[in-house]
Amino acid sequence: MRPSGRDLSEMRAVSIETGVTKHAEGSCMIRVGDTHVLCTATIEERVPPFIKGSGLGWVTAEYGMLPRSTTSRMRREASAGKQGGRTVEIQRLIGRALRAGVDRVALGERQITIDCDVIQADGGTRCASITGGWVALKLAVNKLMKTGVVITDPLVDPVAAVSCGIYAGQPVLDLDYPEDSEAGVDGNFILTGSGRLIEVQMSAEGATFSRDEMTQLLDLADKGVQELVALQKEATRA
Repeated sequence: MRPSGRDLSEMRAVSIETGVTKHAEGSCMIRVGDTHVLCTATIEERVPPFIKGSGLGWVTAEYGMLPRSTTSRMRREASAGKQGGRTVEIQRLIGRALRAGVDRVALGERQITIDCDVIQADGGTRCASITGGWVALKLAVNKLMKTGVVITDPLVDPVAAVSCGIYAGQPVLDLDYPEDSEAGVDGNFILTGSGRLIEVQMSAEGATFSRDEMTQLLDLADKGVQELVALQKEATRA
C-alpha cells in the first residue's frame, strides 16, 4: 500500500492554472499533489552569442526553490553568492527538455526564458517544472502567433515529465516525497506527447533493478505523461 493510498499506476491530483502573473508573456501555477510550481515565460528579441546570426531561436530555463518550500527553511542561494549543483543541473534539464519539442527555425532568432519557482515541494519538482514550463512556453508562443510575429507554430510536440520508481518492491507512478525518500529505484522520465523519449534519469538507491522492471516503469511513465499532456492541451486551448 502506498502512503497516499493511491493505486500503483495512479497520479497525484494535478491542476494547471494559467495567467497567474500580470507581466509574463506566459504563466501558470502547476500543482501536482502538494508540489506547487510557478512557471513564467519571458520573450526577448535576442539570442545567446553562440547562435547569433544563425536564424535559430533558443529556449532556456532557470529554477529555484523558495526558502520555506520544504519542511525546514533553506538558505537562499543568492545569499551564498552562487547556485548549488542541484539547481544548475535541474535548470539545464528543463531547458534541454523543452527545446526538444521546439522547431527553432520557426521560432526565429529570439529567446524564451522559462522561470520555474518552487512554492511548495513534496517530490517531483523537476518534473512539475518541465510540465508547467511547457504550458508557459505554449502561452507565450500563442501571443507571438496572434500578433503575426511568428507564422508557423514552433512547438512541434508537447513535452511533459513524471517520476516513477520501485517502492516497497512495486513499480509505482508519480512518487511523492515519502515514497521518493524510501524508493529502492527512482527515475524521472521526460517524453513528448507522441510518446518519444527525451531523457530518462534512473538510479538504484539501495536496490538494483531488472530490464523488465525498467520496462514496467517506462510503461507507467508513458501513461502518466499522456494524462499530463491532456491537461496541458486543455490549459492552453485558445
